[in-house]
Amino acid sequence: MHFDLLIQNGTVIDVEGQHVGRYDVAITRNRVAAVEPSIPAESARQVFDASGQIVTPGMVDLHTHFYHSVTFWGIRPEPVAARSGVTTWLDVGSSGAYNFIGLREFIMRPSDLRLYALLNISGIGLTAPSWELRNPNYLDVDLCCKLVDLHRDLVLGIKARVDVGTTEGDIEGLRRAREAADRCELPLMVHIADGPPGLEAILGLMQPGDILTHCCTGRNNRLVTDSRKVREVARRAREAGVILDVGHGAGSFSFDSAEQMLADGFRPDVISTDIHQLAILGPCFDMPTTLSKFLALGMSLEDAVARATSAPARVLKLEHEIGTLRPGALADVAVFQLLDGDFTFYDVAMESRRGQQLLVNTLTVLNGRPMRRTEDDPPMPWIDLSDGQQQLRERGHTPWAMAEQTLG
Repeated sequence: MHFDLLIQNGTVIDVEGQHVGRYDVAITRNRVAAVEPSIPAESARQVFDASGQIVTPGMVDLHTHFYHSVTFWGIRPEPVAARSGVTTWLDVGSSGAYNFIGLREFIMRPSDLRLYALLNISGIGLTAPSWELRNPNYLDVDLCCKLVDLHRDLVLGIKARVDVGTTEGDIEGLRRAREAADRCELPLMVHIADGPPGLEAILGLMQPGDILTHCCTGRNNRLVTDSRKVREVARRAREAGVILDVGHGAGSFSFDSAEQMLADGFRPDVISTDIHQLAILGPCFDMPTTLSKFLALGMSLEDAVARATSAPARVLKLEHEIGTLRPGALADVAVFQLLDGDFTFYDVAMESRRGQQLLVNTLTVLNGRPMRRTEDDPPMPWIDLSDGQQQLRERGHTPWAMAEQTLG
């Protein structure tokens, strides 16, 4: 026997590795060993039959919050990873300089998940729901850069949430985040929602390689105009090299904004979940559900998968190791059923769209080993179901209920 695990008979979608079609994927230890049209079953110790299913690289989620039990938003990532196919997680700003060492200890627990972070320009990070940029005493650029330099193996950039609730309309927090990112020579991720400050002022401080997250927001800093066209300031930023990230979350994905962007030929560069204590309860739920929404909007499966695998891997400068099934890459693999049916999806305002396809994860392989599925943790004590989330359950419009109804 030459291989440890063989995934046979699946339809592979690996744009980066130039394998799209019917292939078998063989794994030895923690690396992809071969991707071929036909690999004998007797060549592997363990075989998974993926007949009729989709095989992709392990998903790379560019916007998550996994600082569990310490911050308002953080979830424990392992249960979600095992049932969603997301093997690489980027925590974006849950920790700041004062509490990053605790996040480092969380990351270094016994876990094979690939966990990285952006450091919040605010020293307190996202300990509370918001307001972290309001106190200028927390916006210590020197301290932020010091922590980055001590932890460059895990810290891949700087994060600032810039909306009227977090900043009271002040742009000073973003200016200091810009300074920290420049001094550390790292990208800056900026969250948008309602202004002030306005989109023009925000994008004016962003540079090539920076990431604008929540690009499909329906709030007043949305990227589309009332005439249903993409704003010129957004086009100029994209042309200059600013990366557009979805970051669905619990308040940041609008079907209307996404439809207008796609109709104007303006696609997000990266599809991410912004998974956290509220988002996991719906209507985001997880990465397969988020991807299914873009399928409902007319994006091809190949394009959607690329935006959750190879595209974010390139943003993280890890494209040779993750986001691909190219032989020699790390053996992170996700397998999905693509169910056909009549499905109803919702955005954060509970606006609905109908779709005919639903992605459902059936296997997540991390470092060459299938992940064991466990129950999600219960919500933290400060989290309650909203009326909309309760309606999703009553209507049977959670992804699990829809899958069960389709499969009978």
